[in-house]
Amino acid sequence: MAQAAETVRKGRKFDQVLEGARKVFLADGFEGASVDDIARAAGVSKATLYSYFPDKRLLFMEVARLECIRQGEESIKEIDTMAAPERVLANAARHMLGFMLSDFGQRVFRICVAEADRFPDLGRQFYESGPMMVRTRMKEYFADAVARGELKIDDLDLAADQFAELCKADLFPRWVFNIDPSFTQEEIDRVISGAVTTFMARYGA
Repeated sequence: MAQAAETVRKGRKFDQVLEGARKVFLADGFEGASVDDIARAAGVSKATLYSYFPDKRLLFMEVARLECIRQGEESIKEIDTMAAPERVLANAARHMLGFMLSDFGQRVFRICVAEADRFPDLGRQFYESGPMMVRTRMKEYFADAVARGELKIDDLDLAADQFAELCKADLFPRWVFNIDPSFTQEEIDRVISGAVTTFMARYGA
């Protein structure tokens, strides 16, 4: 695709193009994804695809951004923030790990890392579209829980970051270095339990 234009035009088949591109990018990565394959998966002509996304880079970044937002919103809305802190934290950890260890989460993470030099803004956009949105929601929950006397936290930013890191313990390094491609429910539950117990030991009221 030509790289002159930097704008994305929406239209009747915009979502159709994005869905086809999502399938191809996640299966083949950025380099392996061809315009022909994307157009075929989307059920549109190459001319239609070009009319929406004149640059394959723009298409890839839009797919990653929208999918991260969708995944993050779905996770957030399922968490009952009025429940006891241990339950809220366990549910939040389960959603975080579910996303991180999902086929989509793993593929997009690896693509973002692989394409970091080509697309220096991609990592930032990925973070802002997914992890940062969840982080913001966790900070909001922490503030409410502190106001209710359920938690004692002075630095909400640090607490949110610490909880996210606790949820990655053991599993993330084993996955990112390709030591283990998947984990049992027992392994995941062990990390979640440890994350919640450790966090409550530090911040429980």
